[in-house]
Amino acid sequence: MVNLRYILWILLLVTLVIAAMMLVPSVMAWKLGEQEALRAFLATYAAAALFVAAALPLTRRLTSKTMRSRDGYLAVTLSWVAAAALSALPLFLSAACPDFTTAFFEAMSGLTTTSATALLDVEVLPRSILFWRSMTNWLGGMGIVVLFVALLPVLGQSASLLVGAETVGPTKDKLTPKIKNTALILWSIYLGFSLVQTALLRLGGLGLYEAVTITFSTMSTAGFSVTNTSIAGYASPYIETVIIIFMLASATNFALYYKALTGRISAVFKDGELRAFLGIWAIVTLVGSFNLLSTHTYSTVAEALRYSSFQTASILTTTGFTSADYLSWPIFNQLLLFMLFFVGGCSGSTGSGMKVIRVATLFKMGRAQMKSRIHPRGVFQVRVGQRTITRDLQLSIATFFGIYILTGIVASVIFSLSAQADLLTAISSAFLFLGNVGVGFGAAGPGSSFALLEAPLKWFASALMLVGRLELFTVYVLFTGHFWRR
Repeated sequence: MVNLRYILWILLLVTLVIAAMMLVPSVMAWKLGEQEALRAFLATYAAAALFVAAALPLTRRLTSKTMRSRDGYLAVTLSWVAAAALSALPLFLSAACPDFTTAFFEAMSGLTTTSATALLDVEVLPRSILFWRSMTNWLGGMGIVVLFVALLPVLGQSASLLVGAETVGPTKDKLTPKIKNTALILWSIYLGFSLVQTALLRLGGLGLYEAVTITFSTMSTAGFSVTNTSIAGYASPYIETVIIIFMLASATNFALYYKALTGRISAVFKDGELRAFLGIWAIVTLVGSFNLLSTHTYSTVAEALRYSSFQTASILTTTGFTSADYLSWPIFNQLLLFMLFFVGGCSGSTGSGMKVIRVATLFKMGRAQMKSRIHPRGVFQVRVGQRTITRDLQLSIATFFGIYILTGIVASVIFSLSAQADLLTAISSAFLFLGNVGVGFGAAGPGSSFALLEAPLKWFASALMLVGRLELFTVYVLFTGHFWRR
């Protein structure tokens, strides 16, 4: 049976961690005199305290802190739901969102680093609320569970199962023997990059508030902005260049940074997934720039490269920032960007989507199959860089790809039920939520809002974002009969 008392105890820890992180915007609301926002944060603390008070007696009778894999899957899924619900309360209670459904959608979008918004005008909202909204991006980027494993020493052996259930993917790098130390290293690197980007944005003329909120959304490869026009509103090549660099850096496997810091630099340059990732970005940027120039969308090479490189990096890394209205670009350029919906960042990064390693493996598998047709008795290994992909891993990747596409198709049908949707919007919405991209095509393009999306579809979109962030299986396994059997 599932150890429900232990899972409830973990949810208490998640509640405490999220509440602690809310101290920063709470103090900000007090300093800025944003009374309604301050009351919303205080009411959220009261709600968190009531939950802890009600649940704590049940956890006192906890007889076992033993966790099995099924406990880990349920705990991780419920942790994300609980974190989103608590994060949504300030958005709802401050009247930033008209109802709790919209607030939960916004919070789930932030934590899963999707950053699709259901708000129409963010610039009229209190700065402390917008800060918290962007902060949810940053907290979700490295993972909710990884965060409290790094902060709290009380999980013991359960930490490995929890992190394993959250940081799903075709490959996993355990940097140190102890999972807590690994979590601390990852968060230290994440924080270090965040400080560097904030400093560079300050050098570009941004205020501390704008620099920090942009960093929150860049490092998490998310995309929430405190302006209605996203990054386009700053109209700064320097700021865009800094963001491109850190979007690409955040979508790179963080284990490679640890290898570089420990003197294994050659291993970084030999990493096949990283080379494929940067190659895709460079090729799509150059091809897109050439077409933008040849169609006279932009008049200079510098302009074409500037906008193509930024938008390519934004969609590829699943960040979702926009520096231009790419819906006004030629269809060929839009198609290039849409194809990137099915790539995503590297494994072990803050980027979402299918992951480069899976896409590269699928191509290599296809080539191996064609070789086997010519040489039926031959044995052909599938390799990505220096890494050999085992048959079991190939099967896992192929299965993931099939379920991912099927999920997107079913979701497209469901979104087509919306009165606001056309064919392009329905398909784009499905895959932008599933891939945690945040911005798409049709009515889901740059500057768009999901405010008019019907309430049931907002809940469905929230579930789809969570499924995409946890890469399908962690959530889907909960709906199998075998999971609940003794």
